[in-house]
Amino acid sequence: MQYIDNILFAALLVAGIGLFVKGLKEIYRNITLGKQINRSDRKAERWATMANVALGQSKMGARPVAGFLHILVYVGFIIINIELIEIIIDGLFGTHRFLASVLGETLYKGFTATLEVMALLVLIAVVAFFIRRNFYGVKRLNMKELFGWPKNDANWILVIEFALMMAFFKMNSSDLLLQQAGIYAQHGYFPVSAALFAPLMDWFSFGDGFLIFVERVAWWFHFVGILFFMNYLYYSKHLHIIFAFPNTWFANLEAKGKFNNLESVTKEIKLMMDPNADPYAAADSNAVPEKFGASDIFDLNQVQLLNAYTCTECGRCTANCPANLTGKKLSPRKIMMDTRDRLEEVGRNINKNGKFVEDGKKLLDDYISREELRACTSCNACVEACPVLIDPLSIILEMRRYLIMEESSAPQEWNLMNTNIENNAAPWQYNQADRLNWASN
Repeated sequence: MQYIDNILFAALLVAGIGLFVKGLKEIYRNITLGKQINRSDRKAERWATMANVALGQSKMGARPVAGFLHILVYVGFIIINIELIEIIIDGLFGTHRFLASVLGETLYKGFTATLEVMALLVLIAVVAFFIRRNFYGVKRLNMKELFGWPKNDANWILVIEFALMMAFFKMNSSDLLLQQAGIYAQHGYFPVSAALFAPLMDWFSFGDGFLIFVERVAWWFHFVGILFFMNYLYYSKHLHIIFAFPNTWFANLEAKGKFNNLESVTKEIKLMMDPNADPYAAADSNAVPEKFGASDIFDLNQVQLLNAYTCTECGRCTANCPANLTGKKLSPRKIMMDTRDRLEEVGRNINKNGKFVEDGKKLLDDYISREELRACTSCNACVEACPVLIDPLSIILEMRRYLIMEESSAPQEWNLMNTNIENNAAPWQYNQADRLNWASN
């Protein structure tokens, strides 16, 4: 019976990690529904970009207050969860503060003191974020695409982080009081607990038995809470905690605004320009014609689908979008959220049927409207603003490419311009022979 706690701990650990891996495998499967794209070039630059943007949080400084608070939560939460190593060892082997015997008392005191200070900073930042998100009235955090689950999700994450930090302090405070009572061995240094939380608990004159109960409950809550948080990520925008790293590594390193060429169109143009080419020589009568652009998630590439899962829903893209600022329907954030929602819908379809069964829906029209796509000015403001290098514009352009090249669906002004380019090699309606007349003036 003395090992029942260790067995229960091991079972929860295996179950929690197993569910987490299962969730990641489903997300990976969904991402691979997209078209393959080669982003393995310029490796040194990619590693540097990931280190700078994902690890170093370099783009968060554009909004100093929010950026500083985010860095506190990010760094603090990572450092605090280093303690998870100790919790796992203690839980599996029945030890208590195992790292004290590995690091030595001096280093262990520095380690625990650092954890306490960072936990307090995380606590302050989380409270500030909650107030800012719910009561301060930041416009980009109160737009209609955030109504319902997205807003609740953001608040739940803050509540979970607050609860985990409070459990951490309760665990340390009761541990400290038990050390002072001689029941637990003297290990660590807890400046925040000693100053703020332990005196409050001591004031209530809790007995030693109750303190042991509080310490164990807080310890278990901290452990189970981390497992819950880890598996909650599957349903949350906070997947960016993990996916920001691959997303920044696979980011588009080309100049912003550089339009990608369709290989099929390039081949066709080369055939047209080669007087000796036989256009029927390489033709396959059984081949399915290649689709131009994207109408559903299957037409997007895998990096674009990774972008959708990485989106933090912070709204910096939408806050900088000139179309949105002038009252048009387009919100780059909504483009990413809609793409992820459609991708998740397709994933559930596959889970249910073993393969994708046509459901009569598409990303175009069922999720993203033509009005939204046509409102985009292609200015790249959304791409520049994103703190994790997500590219909503690439999805918009692929969907507009489908509308124009597959459906010939465009406003009259666009069709006139495209016709002029096709006939005159310029957007204006005059003879090709007159194209260079401006140079003689």
